[in-house]
Amino acid sequence: MRSKLVAFICCAGLGLHVSHARADGPSDNIPGSVRRVPKLGIELKPEVEKELTEALEGLKQRIERIPNREQSPNRELLPDIIIFYKAVRDALVFQEFFTEQDVQKARELLELGKGRCAVLLIRPELNWTNQAGLVVRGYASKIDASVQPYGLVIPDGPMPANGYRLDLWFHGRGETLSEVNFLDERRKKVGDFAPAGTIVLHPYGRYCNANKFAGEVDALEAIESVKSHYRIDPDRISVRGFSMGGASCWQFAVHYSDRWFAANPGAGFAETPRFLNVFQRETLTPTWYEQKLWHLYDCTDVAENLAQCPTVAYSGELDAQKQAADVMAEALAKQKIDLLHVIGPKTKHAYHADAKREVERRFGSLAEVGRKRFPDEVRFGTYTLKYNRMNWVTIDALGEHWEKAEVRAKLNGVAGIDVTSKNVTAMTLAFPSGHAPFSLDSTVIVSIDGGTVGAGRPKSDRSWTVSIEKSSSGWALKTLDTEGLRKRHDLQGPIDDAFMDSFMFVKPTGKSTSSKVQGWVEQELARAIEHWRRHFRGEARLKNDVDVTAADIAAHHLILWGDPESNAVIKKLAGKLPIGWDGMNLKVGDRVFDAEYHVPVMIAPNPLNPDRYVVLNSGFTFRDYDYLNNARQVPKLPDWAVVDIRTPPNSRYPGKIADADFFGEKWELKPQRKGP
Repeated sequence: MRSKLVAFICCAGLGLHVSHARADGPSDNIPGSVRRVPKLGIELKPEVEKELTEALEGLKQRIERIPNREQSPNRELLPDIIIFYKAVRDALVFQEFFTEQDVQKARELLELGKGRCAVLLIRPELNWTNQAGLVVRGYASKIDASVQPYGLVIPDGPMPANGYRLDLWFHGRGETLSEVNFLDERRKKVGDFAPAGTIVLHPYGRYCNANKFAGEVDALEAIESVKSHYRIDPDRISVRGFSMGGASCWQFAVHYSDRWFAANPGAGFAETPRFLNVFQRETLTPTWYEQKLWHLYDCTDVAENLAQCPTVAYSGELDAQKQAADVMAEALAKQKIDLLHVIGPKTKHAYHADAKREVERRFGSLAEVGRKRFPDEVRFGTYTLKYNRMNWVTIDALGEHWEKAEVRAKLNGVAGIDVTSKNVTAMTLAFPSGHAPFSLDSTVIVSIDGGTVGAGRPKSDRSWTVSIEKSSSGWALKTLDTEGLRKRHDLQGPIDDAFMDSFMFVKPTGKSTSSKVQGWVEQELARAIEHWRRHFRGEARLKNDVDVTAADIAAHHLILWGDPESNAVIKKLAGKLPIGWDGMNLKVGDRVFDAEYHVPVMIAPNPLNPDRYVVLNSGFTFRDYDYLNNARQVPKLPDWAVVDIRTPPNSRYPGKIADADFFGEKWELKPQRKGP
């Protein structure tokens, strides 16, 4: 029987947390009738619009008067001011004032921005970096250089000897959670949990995506921003959340298990197909590649990773989203791990008061122990090199992407390591200075999959590293890689992966020989720019093809729109990509498509810079229909696809998908797939 702590206390108690989520259900299962997310806000009176515009201009002028970095070290605090300007400007430009109260919130944010400007200009030593209580801050994202906000709860009193404990709290779904509303809430509400001696970080997550894709990177960047300003104990960082935030917590817990001292997911969802069937009552008809791509975020698939991350799950007894913890308990039981599940009695979608105290008691105890960086045993599962590291084990190459890879590695005293693996062809085992547990005077023996590899002795600083690879004759020390391109961490696809690091849209200045392709490209590029702002709250970098520089190629993933006739950069890559054009034909291996009506969508290493991607004709691949439920927000296309544009784009696809597949492990085209 799996362990379950049920908080059935006699006093009923009221739930303390109410989610932002709106009710989902069958009405949101109709692709042809999709409501806008976020909805358009109210229309402002001309005098109010004029007032806000003038106030924004005033704040902009104040920001521009702050000395540059060479003259003032406090210029690094500019993102903490720009968050107010961007929040109000975007709400004004994109009609995201949803109520009259939002306008007053905007006025307050602009005043706070002016106040922070005055501090940096007049008394910079009195800045907000030493402020306790509720503090809102920002950072500039590597993805698109946009300034993104986050909220903090800073404890009063002396800092703990080893630095502050840091708890991330992922927020619930809120379709009207604009930056204005997020910043206002984070200025005024502590939140569900604020443990003593703990900084609580509330990432914005780039709006309402369950911290997936750019929202995932947002949380990681926010952590680094906090660490740059406050002394954080690296062994006392946790992830927590409720509702949509519970879903975020589950996926951070399984994908980055070795980073946290504990995880505390509440409600939410833990995978796509079963949740949508139970909660959304949706009948799913996925393609074969969509089913494979569910593995990117389905936490049940890699539940064994929680062997490295102590987990305290919470659900209300009557909450439909209790399903998330139930399916995780089921998956963990198969790994012989019993999930600790605190349940609020007679409670729906909320935190029960007594259950909350029980969660805090257990979490406090886990914080006392802290993270174990170098456990004696590592259990690790993944389907992609995107998530390729766990403690002292790094998977460097897979037999096949989107098939499960597993490593179980256990220290064998001071003599060596016992390893079993599946679908792994290269890995690195590493202990940094001071942490190698092996005898200095003996070769470390790695026993793996029935064979052995002599892996050298530890260095005098007690560090030890070995990289090994698998061939037809078994495992051996890794040799110099002469195989050329291969899928590797952060260069493994699918298409959506390009939007998790610095990217640039490259606009064609020429004309395609097909007017139909030209029209489709113009429409889809405009949509990609708009929806990046709408869904991921940034401004995509955009350049004309003729203006792309060597510095751009070095710094960014290039998202190229058009074909060799219309886009000069695509023309430069002719013959260097797995998919290409031959006159009026589009060629995919031995498959031929009429280029008058077909457009390639793909991702691959950029031949001009193999450390960066090149993408053809695609933004992120989930669309308007998927905005309606966060569990749907997973990749919809693999590494490449051919779009038949005779079928117009809709709420789910950019046209009819005539063919699609993953590239092989060396970025090669696979043989044509037969059957479903």
